[in-house]
Amino acid sequence: MPKIRFDFNNMMDFNVGVHGVKPSELKTFSARAGKAFNHLTSVLKNRQSRIALSLEWSKLPLQDKKVVASIQRLGKGIADKYENVISLGIGGSYLGIKAAQDALLPPYYNDFPGVRKGSPRIFFEGNNLDPVTLSSLLSNLNPRKTFVVVISKSGETTETKAALELVEAWLKRGAGAKFARQIIAVTDPKAGTLRKKVSEASAKDPLAYRSLPLLEGVGGRFSELNMGLLHLAITGVKIAEVLEGAADMAKSCALADMFKNPALFYASLSVIAYEKKGKPISIIMPFSEQLKSTADWYIQLLAESTGKKYARKVVLEQGAEKWVEDRSDLINTGRTPISARGTNDLHSIQQNNIEGRNDKIVTFIRIEKFRKDLKLPVSDDFLSGRALSGLLKTAQEGTAWALNREMRPNCTISLRELNAYYWGALLFFFEMATAFEGELLGVNAFNQPGVESYKNYMFHKLKKPGISKEVAREIDGNPMKRIKKYIL
Repeated sequence: MPKIRFDFNNMMDFNVGVHGVKPSELKTFSARAGKAFNHLTSVLKNRQSRIALSLEWSKLPLQDKKVVASIQRLGKGIADKYENVISLGIGGSYLGIKAAQDALLPPYYNDFPGVRKGSPRIFFEGNNLDPVTLSSLLSNLNPRKTFVVVISKSGETTETKAALELVEAWLKRGAGAKFARQIIAVTDPKAGTLRKKVSEASAKDPLAYRSLPLLEGVGGRFSELNMGLLHLAITGVKIAEVLEGAADMAKSCALADMFKNPALFYASLSVIAYEKKGKPISIIMPFSEQLKSTADWYIQLLAESTGKKYARKVVLEQGAEKWVEDRSDLINTGRTPISARGTNDLHSIQQNNIEGRNDKIVTFIRIEKFRKDLKLPVSDDFLSGRALSGLLKTAQEGTAWALNREMRPNCTISLRELNAYYWGALLFFFEMATAFEGELLGVNAFNQPGVESYKNYMFHKLKKPGISKEVAREIDGNPMKRIKKYIL
C-alpha cells in the first residue's frame, strides 16, 4: 500500500526565508539527530529498559494475532447484545479512543441508526468532573441495554473513579444484581484498586467485571493500540488493519537516514525551528473534520511528553537504563501544541497565523481521496459543478501559500485516504516523532510529573489516605494569595 507522504519544503529557507531551516543547518544538526536516533534505538532493543521507561508501546504494532482476534470477537459480542456503550477514561484513555472513533467511523455515528449499521452508540465520560453531562447521559439511557468499559491503570484517577462509582450505582439500580456482567475493566493486570475490584467481583461471578490488561511498560498517552483495541472491535473496525499501518510506519521510523525517516526528520526540523528560529508553538491543522480529534490527541502527546522542567539524566542499573530528573539542570523546555481544523479555523486562528507573531509551525494533514464526495449543482457561479473535496484541497494549498508569502514555516502530511491502515500509520508516526523530539531535547518524554501537582492538591484537600507529609506541607505552606481589591 502507498505510504503516507510528508512534504517539508515549506520548512526550508528557500520558501520561508530566514524563518526556515537552511540545508547547512540540517547538515550540522545531523550529528545530533544521529546521536538521538542511536540512543533511542538502543533503548528500544532492550526489553528491560523498554518496560522500565514506558517504551513498550513501540512494540504494539506487532501484537500476537491470536490475542487481537480474541479482542475482535469480544467486541463483536458486546456490539451484538447492547445498544449503548459508555467508555470511562481520561487523558490517553479518552483522547486516543475519541480520535479513533471520529477518524474511522462515519460522521454522526451516534445520531443515525443507518450510519451505525447495528453497532452500539458510544458515549465518553469519566474525562471531567462536570456533573451535568453524566447526569444527562444516565437519565436518557436504558441501563439494561448499556455496556460499560472503564479504562484506568490504577483505578485512582479522580475523574474516572468518580464516574465509575456513579455508573455502577446506576447499573445496579436499573439492571439488577448481575449488573457487573455489563462492565469490562481495561486495567493493570496485577495491581491497583481497579484490579482489586475486578478480582473480588470475578471470584464471586466469573462473568462479572471481566478485564483486559493494560500492558506493562505502556504509558497512557501512547496506549491507544493497547487500551483502544476493544473500542475498535465494538465499533466494527478491523484491528489488524490499524496495526498493519502502524507496523509499516514503524519500519520507516527505524531507518537511520534522516531523509528516509519521516519521524526523525519532522522532529529535527521542529527542534531546529524551536531553538534557532523562535518557533515555540506547534499548530496541527487537519483539513478533515474527522481528524480534529486526532489533532487533539497529539496535543496531549506532545505537551505531556516534551514539556519538562528539568533535563534528563541517564543512569544504568543492572544492565537497564533508568531516567531521572537532573535537578541541577533547569530547562523548562517543550513546544506548545495547538489543534485547529481547516477550513473552519481559517476564519479564526489563521488571522493570527498570518499576521501575528511569527512564532509558529503549522502542520497540515490532508486526505487525497475521501470516502464520499459531493458536487455542487451546475450553474453560472464559479463554483459550478465543483466537488467539495477539490475545494477543500485548494483551500489547504491556499493556506500554505499564504503562510509562505509571510515567511511562516509549515509542512504537509498527505494520506491517500482515511482508513484503518493510514490512521494507524499516522498515529505511530506522531508517537515516534514525539519520542525523537524528547531525545533531541534531552528530556524524559515518557513521564508527566507536572500533571501530579493538581492531583496531589485534590487528594490532600479530599483527605485521601496515603498522602505524604512532604506533599501536605508543600500544599499547606504555599496557599494562593487572595487580595480583595483584585476580586471584582
